[in-house]
Amino acid sequence: MKIVLCVKQVPDTSDIKWTENNTIQREGLESIINPYDVYAFESVLCLKNKYDDVKITALTMGPKQAEGMLRKLLAVGADEAVLLSDKKFAGADTYATGKTIAAAINSKFPDYDLIVCGQFAIDGDTAQTGPSIANFLDIPQVTYVKEIIEYSDGYLTVLRELDDCVERVKVKLPALVCVLQGEFEPSRASINGVIRAQRASVPVYGIEDIEILPEEAGLKGSPTYVNKAFRAPQKEVECVFTESCEELADAIKCCGGG
Repeated sequence: MKIVLCVKQVPDTSDIKWTENNTIQREGLESIINPYDVYAFESVLCLKNKYDDVKITALTMGPKQAEGMLRKLLAVGADEAVLLSDKKFAGADTYATGKTIAAAINSKFPDYDLIVCGQFAIDGDTAQTGPSIANFLDIPQVTYVKEIIEYSDGYLTVLRELDDCVERVKVKLPALVCVLQGEFEPSRASINGVIRAQRASVPVYGIEDIEILPEEAGLKGSPTYVNKAFRAPQKEVECVFTESCEELADAIKCCGGG
């Protein structure tokens, strides 16, 4: 089974800077791997440890500094890594990002079996990129996946967590799944893994290397327009202590809650 793991670097939220187009300035910004993508990575590592024919390709779209994140994934267990990096990709919303990643997968990994994403990215929290990729590739998708159970005869069985229940879903491959937080500790790199990652080649593909037009990518291909971006001011919360239910009710009324 050939797996494309889509990961993202997210910025340190304490040091966000904005571009003139009100998008996050990522160049030179301290970044980490998106936590939900770590859960997605652990899920595919479990598949790799369980089955002999699993190959993991880690793919990300971002600035050149994202190569460091990809090498960490190679050190832990990914088989290969690819970076999509081009100034024309900058400023992409979830629609343009999904279209660009789908184009890259179609161009470079047309024989994929499974695409795995984190359910959310903590810098946007929209949960739209994974479904967008599936839409452009015209493949089935399963979101809010809590656990990947098994892979057999071209089908993947997963547990999907909903508000009031957990579903057991069987999906025919090729497909895309979006992974929620799982119950496991992140895997650690071995010394041999670190050495292999340092020596590995990480190809960088630009817009001319994948099947997408310049007007379909980046800011030009993004239908979302951000009018304003700002930090919400922190509100000071005043604690009021009362000695009876009646006093509590009066206090709530005074605060506009009644």
